[in-house]
Amino acid sequence: MTIALEQHQIEIEANLRAWQGKPLLREIYAGFYERIVQQIDTSLPGAIVEIGSGVGNLKSRLPQSIATDLFPNPWLDLVCDGYELPFADGSLSHLILFDVFHHLRAPGAFLREARRALQPQGRVIVFDPYISLASWPVYGLLHHEPVAIKEPINLATELARPRDYYAAQGNATRLFFRAEGAGWPEGWEVFHREAFSAFHYVLSGGFSKPALYPAGMLGALRGVDRVLSCWPRVFAARCLVGLRPGAEQVGK
Repeated sequence: MTIALEQHQIEIEANLRAWQGKPLLREIYAGFYERIVQQIDTSLPGAIVEIGSGVGNLKSRLPQSIATDLFPNPWLDLVCDGYELPFADGSLSHLILFDVFHHLRAPGAFLREARRALQPQGRVIVFDPYISLASWPVYGLLHHEPVAIKEPINLATELARPRDYYAAQGNATRLFFRAEGAGWPEGWEVFHREAFSAFHYVLSGGFSKPALYPAGMLGALRGVDRVLSCWPRVFAARCLVGLRPGAEQVGK
């Protein structure tokens, strides 16, 4: 087992234990998954595929989805690389990336492959960190992955092997909300874009830390987050983005 695979598996197993032993976390993620489901067009033919499924939690809400990751585990349906999808042209209806977009060193290269595998009206749904005034110190100080808010973003449409580990938690914020990379993503339409407060998630401790509030307070904190979401640049911590081929691309 390589060092990368060994470390990945250690983290996956820790996340699985947290998921199984922390009902509050499961309830929070159920709300996140419901946001994703609302962006799925059930009329579209083709498979729904999650890229980078981790411990496969999305299946709790979308059991028909195909769970994939770079490394094998019993709960996954397929091992694959998001830059080289093992699916026929036009065979997918949706590609879902939950906390995966910020691991794409070249997101344009992924979208090029996504365009090939998706049917003409297919969708890419991205759920990722959002960097606001309130969330920046949380992601920057309490999370091991870099925010990299000022680092250059590789917008190339190809990414050669070997492909190493990459993380930049600020990329979704920069590309979809701050319009960095003018004209990107070319050939795609952003049909849904929202950033929202998520203190109920942050204060839960996530997968790696203890919760700072009892489960009975979840509803109240969600209510606070709904109010604070009116000021996303100040309070938002999560974002949901939906992409589909632009009108000029459909039919090509």
